[in-house]
Amino acid sequence: MSDQLKIKLSIANRVYPLTINPKQEEGLRKATKKIEAMIGQFEQNYSVRDKQDVLAMCALQFAAQVEQKSIDKAHVNEEVHEKLEALNELLNEHI
Repeated sequence: MSDQLKIKLSIANRVYPLTINPKQEEGLRKATKKIEAMIGQFEQNYSVRDKQDVLAMCALQFAAQVEQKSIDKAHVNEEVHEKLEALNELLNEHI
């Protein structure tokens, strides 16, 4: 347990104490900064009354980004598969 690190992250004016693996610190701090920046954008661009609404919109946006990357990756994989099949056919024709 001595290899664990205790940190505090502030999100939406609340402090969250965490005990983490030191390798996770950079990612968590970057994620916290992104969340705080997104909160600022939502508060500037929309009349939001409740922090929970802002946090829900942040969660939705992050989840949508993850899903879109997964969809894009699937399309790329499909294109690569098709190109490999075409190359394989060309090779088979010349063998």
